[in-house]
Amino acid sequence: MDIKNLFKGFKILRSLKARIFIIVFLAGIIPSTVMKHQILKNYEARAVSLRSSDVQTQLNIIANHLISYSYLADTASEVINAELEQLSNLYDGRVVIINSNLRIIKDTYGISEGKTIISEEVIQCLKKGAGGSNYDSQFGYIEITTPIIETLPDAGKEKQEAKDVVRGVMLTSVSTDSILATLDLLSRNARILEFLMVFSILAFAGLLSKVLIGPLDRVGKAISEVKEGFTDEPISVPDYLETEHIVDAFNQLINRMKVIDTSRQEFVSNVSHELKTPITSVKVLADSLLAQEDVPAELYREFLVDIAEEIDREDKIINDLLSLVKMDKKTASLNISTVDINALTEVILKRLSPIARKRDIEMVFETKRAVTAEVDEVKLTMVITNLVENAIKYNREQGWVRVELDADHQFFTLKVADSGIGIPEESHEHIYERFYRVEKSHSREIGGTGLGLAITRSAVLMHRGSIKVASTEGEGTTFTVKIPLSYGAG
Repeated sequence: MDIKNLFKGFKILRSLKARIFIIVFLAGIIPSTVMKHQILKNYEARAVSLRSSDVQTQLNIIANHLISYSYLADTASEVINAELEQLSNLYDGRVVIINSNLRIIKDTYGISEGKTIISEEVIQCLKKGAGGSNYDSQFGYIEITTPIIETLPDAGKEKQEAKDVVRGVMLTSVSTDSILATLDLLSRNARILEFLMVFSILAFAGLLSKVLIGPLDRVGKAISEVKEGFTDEPISVPDYLETEHIVDAFNQLINRMKVIDTSRQEFVSNVSHELKTPITSVKVLADSLLAQEDVPAELYREFLVDIAEEIDREDKIINDLLSLVKMDKKTASLNISTVDINALTEVILKRLSPIARKRDIEMVFETKRAVTAEVDEVKLTMVITNLVENAIKYNREQGWVRVELDADHQFFTLKVADSGIGIPEESHEHIYERFYRVEKSHSREIGGTGLGLAITRSAVLMHRGSIKVASTEGEGTTFTVKIPLSYGAG
């Protein structure tokens, strides 16, 4: 189990409020803890340094007295012994006097006199004539080495110069119990202060997390009210820039849902109406026949032709609806293959040419280069057919339809322009809606279902392409379709 999955098991850690609380708490407690340890450490180092310096000053004075009283030759001096005992008692330590032969001639503890000492610090002090100190925090003492130096005149020179000779070493152990006691007292006080800081930081972290998360809680409550259906009004929580972004996105979603719901209701209404109209016409025609006796065969035939046309209209509406529903499915797939777009367009224009000739409309196909693309041939056929068929149907007598095909290194572009009645500007954003008609009477007259452009747009989007319209009422319309040459490149 990795750390990520481990934390997922603790739901409280997945709460933003808990995370803010923990971050603020750690941000407060870690620096204070580090500061406490650093202060205590600095105090200990400073206290040891001062104690060493004080003791070293007194040891230098005693070292001079040892030379003055020739103590290294005779340890019977009561003055020196009293000084050594006083120093030992004052610092609760031990003083050992060592001669140049590394022999201990005086021990204030009286347990090592006459013995030889082998110590690196002592030997270095005898050789170099320089003292030093070492703090042992584990056992709580400071060990100080002080050279015992005798200054002699240099008899080998005309002008006498002083010469220092190391006669021995004072090895002094100074207790740091008083320092440790003070350190312990400071540590207890620091712990009390740390406890108060922890309590204060906990209270501050809790308050801060509550204040910071409050707006998010209000966003969640507002969203829950919308979800439960208590309201569908836009929500507003302008406390933070982030909550504004969340609220704006949610409000856009609400608006989108309203549009979808309205569109669904209109779609159901339109479908009901469109499917009911041909059935009503068929029933009226059939009832008219049934109400008459000895109806002439010519009238029967006329009524049956009308009934057949209404059935064909019903069939077209149902087929268009099925096509649109299939494209709307998220799982809808494309049967991609490599298609010659030039040849496909020519075939479609040839198939639609009888409709154009019937209305005396000239169709022109212009292509600048051979275009081959990875597309679903059936769905692309619907796109081109719907656009060209609309350009013919919504055109003027003796008008024209121009189809242009071009491509670059990434996309191919298909333009279908006509000299027709055009589309009002206010209708441009609605023409892809299901059952929307710019001019309903004219659309019904020519047999349109109001689904063609909706199907076309869905097929183009499935190819990861785009479709745009440019139109001026009374002058004509141009649709521009742009689709990737390679399906994977879209």
